[in-house]
Amino acid sequence: MGSSSVRFFSSLAQSLSSAPLEHTHTDAEECEPEPVDPETLLRQCEEVLRKRPPRPNREFIRTRTSATHDPQIRVMQWNILAQALGEGKDGFVRCPMEALVWSERKYLILEEILTYRPDIVCLQEVDHYYDTFQPVMASLGYQSSFCPKPCSPCLDVSGNNGPDGCALFFSRERFRLLHINHLRLSAMALKTNQVAVVATLQCRVTGRVFCVAVTHLKARSGWETFRGAQGANLLQQLKAILSAQQDENVPLFVCGDFNAEPGEEVYRRFMNSPLGLDSAYRTLSSAEPSYTTWKIRPSGESCTTLDYVWFSRHGFSVDGVLSMPSEEQIGPDRLPSYHYPSDHLSLVCDFSFIQEPHRLM
Repeated sequence: MGSSSVRFFSSLAQSLSSAPLEHTHTDAEECEPEPVDPETLLRQCEEVLRKRPPRPNREFIRTRTSATHDPQIRVMQWNILAQALGEGKDGFVRCPMEALVWSERKYLILEEILTYRPDIVCLQEVDHYYDTFQPVMASLGYQSSFCPKPCSPCLDVSGNNGPDGCALFFSRERFRLLHINHLRLSAMALKTNQVAVVATLQCRVTGRVFCVAVTHLKARSGWETFRGAQGANLLQQLKAILSAQQDENVPLFVCGDFNAEPGEEVYRRFMNSPLGLDSAYRTLSSAEPSYTTWKIRPSGESCTTLDYVWFSRHGFSVDGVLSMPSEEQIGPDRLPSYHYPSDHLSLVCDFSFIQEPHRLM
């Protein structure tokens, strides 16, 4: 794997430019790179990380046995922590800087993805898309699209790798790309710094068409009304995208770091949306996880739920979700740490299509 490793993690020749939001870069299917065996890459990650403590062991909680013969769709949602923010702005006072060094932290991120092998990966705070995630994930069989924030805070950090943003990856083998939309969210009639990527995909096995969106809403306490307005705008734009489909019943996934607890307005907007959405983790146990992020900053300790996987109730059923690690597994210094690369935990969910009436006849 020596030469492959160089190919994976060497910087690309192209510069990372702040492309306009109208630019919708995706990997061309006809330009697939040399495939890489995921098991081989996973072993390489484990070898690089052998001196670090192991990641928390997490089990899947199964809700039921799928009644359909169609293959499940595994979706991962994860704010991976922008490298520039982790090293330069976020102030994780209990996390040693050595734990955040990119030369090893990228392997921790890839190890998490490779362990669960999702069909769809929705990431936030991606500031190493072109030089790491796009080429590596393409070699693993994923097609992708990236939308940077218009005014990324990463650009304020010395030695940054360019703007962070949202990235969406999906298996070329499982899905065919029909359309990509890059959205800039508005709030109170103002364009904001938050974005979304929306892909319209067709399942190669069933022929079913669906949409998947990834977003990252405004952070910080005191911005609850603003986030509510961003959520309303996102729902409005998603409704327009769905209305443009030939089938008015095209189902939807929406994954994101909403920076909002379940009691916030934006959460209620999604729960009560006319799009018929529900939260995958809430569906499992009638409540969201106790936390999806746990960190210690100079202002104090924060343990809260901010991340969600929303799905169309009429289109999908939840077959299982990945449990959250315990407080003991996370450790007294919280996140990020030597054994986990982000201050947010990944959410991984298994879904099945709900059978359409005409398919049952």
